[in-house]
Parts: sequence; structure tokens; C-alpha cells
Amino acid sequence: MGTVRDNKALGRFELDVEGATAFASYRLTPQTIIITHTETPRALRGRGIASELIRGSLDLIRADGRKVVAACSFVADYLHDHPEHSDLMA
Repeated sequence: MGTVRDNKALGRFELDVEGATAFASYRLTPQTIIITHTETPRALRGRGIASELIRGSLDLIRADGRKVVAACSFVADYLHDHPEHSDLMA
């Protein structure tokens, strides 16, 4: 798979796969990134791409020294299932 990137102009993390883009939209506060929506193109669903997107997004958030707020149910479920990222939760 590709590399997750932060598209600051659109306020979303993106992951390109097979010519399509999965993304996680966010809002910024001074200390946190609030992930509000995650979307994977229909043709790419069921292959773990959304999880790869969130894993990469959390790595970028950690590198930026911020915390995350899961305003999206997929992200909340991911954080619940992956306690290794619990230090990022605001």
C-alpha cells in the first residue's frame, strides 16, 4: 500500500490505493486533531485499507506532538481495538 499523507489544504489524511483515495477528514485545535469522518472508496472496502489509513494517520499525529479525538465511529473502534495508540487519546 501507499504512504499516508496529511493534505492540510483539504483537512484530511489520505491514502492512495489502486488509483483511488481513502481519506480521514479532521479539524484542528491547538493540541488535538479531531477526526470527523473516514471514507474508503467502495471498490477498496473490506481489505483493511481504512485501518492502514488510520494507523498512518496516528503515526503522523504522534510525530506532530498532538493528541487525537475520535469523532468518527471507525476511529473510535480502531483505538479501542489497538491499545498501543491509547497515549494519543485526548
